[in-house]
Amino acid sequence: MPFKIIALVVLTVVYLYGLFLRWIDRRSENNPVPANVADVYDPETYRKWRAYHGEKSRVGMIDATVSFAADFLLLLCNGYAACARLFPQGPFWQMLAVFLASAAASLVQLPIAWYDTMVVEEKYGFNRSTAKTFWLDQAKGLVINLLLMTVMGALLMGLHRALGDALIIAFVAAMTVLMLGISFLYPYFSRIFNKFTPLEEGELKEKITALLEKNGYHVRAIQVMDASRRSTKSNAYFTGFGRMKTIVLYDTLVASMTTEEICAVFAHEMGHGLHRDTLKNQLLSFFQMLLIGALAWLTLRTEGIFPPFGFEGVNYGFALLLIMSVEFALVAPLVGLVSSAVSRRAEYRADAQAVREGYGGALVSALKTLARSNFADLAPDPLLVKLEYSHPTLSQRIAAIERGRG
Repeated sequence: MPFKIIALVVLTVVYLYGLFLRWIDRRSENNPVPANVADVYDPETYRKWRAYHGEKSRVGMIDATVSFAADFLLLLCNGYAACARLFPQGPFWQMLAVFLASAAASLVQLPIAWYDTMVVEEKYGFNRSTAKTFWLDQAKGLVINLLLMTVMGALLMGLHRALGDALIIAFVAAMTVLMLGISFLYPYFSRIFNKFTPLEEGELKEKITALLEKNGYHVRAIQVMDASRRSTKSNAYFTGFGRMKTIVLYDTLVASMTTEEICAVFAHEMGHGLHRDTLKNQLLSFFQMLLIGALAWLTLRTEGIFPPFGFEGVNYGFALLLIMSVEFALVAPLVGLVSSAVSRRAEYRADAQAVREGYGGALVSALKTLARSNFADLAPDPLLVKLEYSHPTLSQRIAAIERGRG
């Protein structure tokens, strides 16, 4: 079977599908803005948004094309195997060689990332990163990604060499534990990139504390993140499990919203916690891991996959890259279709919680403020929403909130 040809065709199909999504996204610039969000942008700001959206789309397409070209050439020219031949023959070193080759290939995208952040985002007033912050972020991200890939590859190698065809369940269990561990420790990992300070005493903290106590809910901390170091954009999120549950508010959000609006956002995030959305997301991740485990088992038991790419036998690093960037990437849109639909339902439930707490009007105002500060697309294509969006559109959320308040 021509495994190399199949891999190159799949890689190309995945790339073309990504371009198709970006084309749909670009086309949405001309969609009419729904009446219930028509006040988010004034005419001048809307023209600015269209220009920003167009530039971001072009940069995204260039980035996807450069990434695809690098991956395609490495597979076509047996680049991973050539790099592996420079390293000792032990399975760990051969695996590490592939990951280092992949990391080196990703460097070709750095100029695009620089242009996106330091030129486009700067041009439209969003960027606050210095050159030092940008390069430190890129270096940290590269190292963290390399470490995670090495840990995953080592698990795959160790379990396969010890268990053979019993790999699936063991690998899925190990990966699930690893992902849960990362989720538990995420509040600590995020400190690699940002500083967090406790929400200061005052009316806002008093109202949030009262909201928590009313619902018998406990969090480890309410933290404010220094997002303004990098961008003017705003957000809030919920992370952790059990006693490590933490709600994080961007400092840009705290600075740009009223106390009522921040409480509305907080009530939304609390809604995610009350509905155990983080746990549900982990269950979805488990099924994804099960699929990846099955692909790992199938890949490693088919030794004929490796020689066409220049390897004399199994290379665990290349197997993992092939699984993630080719095999799983082919079915990822179907997986994403389900997970995105589940996520959108969770967002509606969290919004409904804010409405029940009496913050429906404030939440509408807060969502509009977030959309304005983040330069959100007010009228994305419905097909793109179904295929990719983890959140309903702003118009859909406001309509649901208004119905709940009625």
